Amino acid sequence: MSYTKGELVLEALNEIGIADYDFDIGTEQTESAMRRLDAMMAQWDSKGIKLGYPIPSTADGSELAQDSNISDVAWEAVILNLAIRVAPSYGKTVAQETRILAKAAMNSLYSISSPVAEMQLRQMPKGAGYKADYPFTAPPSETLKDGDSAELDLEGVFDE
Repeated sequence: MSYTKGELVLEALNEIGIADYDFDIGTEQTESAMRRLDAMMAQWDSKGIKLGYPIPSTADGSELAQDSNISDVAWEAVILNLAIRVAPSYGKTVAQETRILAKAAMNSLYSISSPVAEMQLRQMPKGAGYKADYPFTAPPSETLKDGDSAELDLEGVFDE
């Protein structure tokens, strides 16, 4: 089971020093942070980081009790990056260590989610046996044909 959206929001708020037991966190504040979470996850999804997060179709389409469907591999990246995004709203500055950890977590997410570049070799690799002059053009066809599938007669065309 993964975190709910509300748990991710509370963890991010705890990261910036607004713990639920110290401050009265209202529902408006948590819903605002959840909308920031939805926006961040939509942005990540557009960049190719697809974590299975249910992105709502409207601004108020999320619920705090809704499961986030995020794997445990990505929890830290989501929490720390959300903390960085919501900290200015609360008049807080994020610790340098939090920024470093968020960057490292994002780098690991990029490495997990980016597809491996597929490389296809030609029939013969470049080297001693490779004799192609124009490797990016197709070889010419053997015969030219006119519209009725008969061979085109070019005799005398190139003679001067």
